[in-house]
Amino acid sequence: MKLADIAHGRSGDKGDCANIGIVAYDDDDFAFLRSFLTEELVADVFETFLQHPESSSVDRFVLPELGGLNFVLYGSLDGGASESLRTDVQGKTFAAMLLRVDITEPYATFDG
Repeated sequence: MKLADIAHGRSGDKGDCANIGIVAYDDDDFAFLRSFLTEELVADVFETFLQHPESSSVDRFVLPELGGLNFVLYGSLDGGASESLRTDVQGKTFAAMLLRVDITEPYATFDG
């Protein structure tokens, strides 16, 4: 099972920071997302993109009214759109990358 099976997402940029929004399809899955999708996990997924790949390079914001989470990844766009030669200089594909995370085992045993 992939994260995309229980949530959808969008992403973008501001300078050298990527912003990823992940929204659960229902309330039960939102409870799981809150426990599973941590700053540490997101930092691990984007380790190769983060200028400083420790979890302090990622801030998580919980949006209970939307059933979603917002992540800001600092120093993840190689200087930003005006400086970087990367293919995705605006982080537009970052949400799709995060939605590919495998969650089979923790989802099956979650008792939230």
